[in-house]
Amino acid sequence: MKKVLMLCISAFVLLTGCRKDHYKPGGTYKPDISPDEFSSGTVITNPYFPAPPGKKYTYEGETAEGSEKVVEQRLAETKVIMGITCIIVNFKAFVDDELVEEAWDWYAQDNDGNVWYFGEAVDNYEEGVLVNHDGSWEAGIDGAQPGIIMPAHPYVGLQYREEYYPGEAEDEAAVIATGLNVTIPFGSFDNCLQTKNWTDLEPGIVEFKFYAPGVGLVKELNQQENEEIVLVEIE
Repeated sequence: MKKVLMLCISAFVLLTGCRKDHYKPGGTYKPDISPDEFSSGTVITNPYFPAPPGKKYTYEGETAEGSEKVVEQRLAETKVIMGITCIIVNFKAFVDDELVEEAWDWYAQDNDGNVWYFGEAVDNYEEGVLVNHDGSWEAGIDGAQPGIIMPAHPYVGLQYREEYYPGEAEDEAAVIATGLNVTIPFGSFDNCLQTKNWTDLEPGIVEFKFYAPGVGLVKELNQQENEEIVLVEIE
């Protein structure tokens, strides 16, 4: 999970539309990734992760570190990873108006409609100074494997890996509710999806994310820290 609030076990439930060797309890996680199954990887049609080109999403909330703002925007550039052309989403996180993290996230949608996460390049800042690139990983390098950031057919009980770089990036998620109404100051959204998100690298920390069709992420909640961040603007 990202160090700021933002922006993914028992036996796994297999993903609809995905190869059945993705999840082997007690075994090695290595999804069968083929470029042939990503013929239109940069065309994102998944309603819960639309990633429209050029649109800028802004989120705000109060955290233990201070007032947080997150800005995400899909760029025009692409990146080829494991033979698959991925879109690039720029992520910027600010605490009390100071940039603390900037990342370039790589996603692609397979032919079944699952949106895969292929890694990220991360810059971490302290007091305006670049200090490290902790959290960076790229699928296919040093044992890292892609994960699914949003399944094509989410249903309650579905569990999946969002990312996999052993010891560094091991976010997991489970769908725990569908058909929700979510109301935030920005607006009300119907037929929303709720996920539970965690990582074994940070035991005891659980987040809940709410996604609206046609919009994407609208709210994220960390109950342990009593922190919430919500969508405040799309431009």
